[in-house]
Amino acid sequence: MYKIGVIGDRESILGFKAVGLEVFPCDQAEEAEKILKKIAKEDFAIIYITEQLYQYMDEVIEEYKDSRLPAIIPVPNKDGSLGIGMSSVKKSVERAVGADILFGGEN
Repeated sequence: MYKIGVIGDRESILGFKAVGLEVFPCDQAEEAEKILKKIAKEDFAIIYITEQLYQYMDEVIEEYKDSRLPAIIPVPNKDGSLGIGMSSVKKSVERAVGADILFGGEN
């Protein structure tokens, strides 16, 4: 059975534990990269990463872009969104469809 994991600062991710997701608290992008590489080899289908860490992990996340699993998804932390999640969705849709059907070319 596949699992869902969440990587981010403790205050932002502990709530996910209450709904049965596995949480991996960390505050530094380097530590988050090590955790991501480790759990990506396990049975994780989805890995959520807070945007505040995700923004510094481009190279590592790029390694998994074309993989079927795990899906790596940025989520806001307790302080709010940086807009990275929506940008990521937009890029994925453009890549799949070949055009910006979400925002009509607007940023």
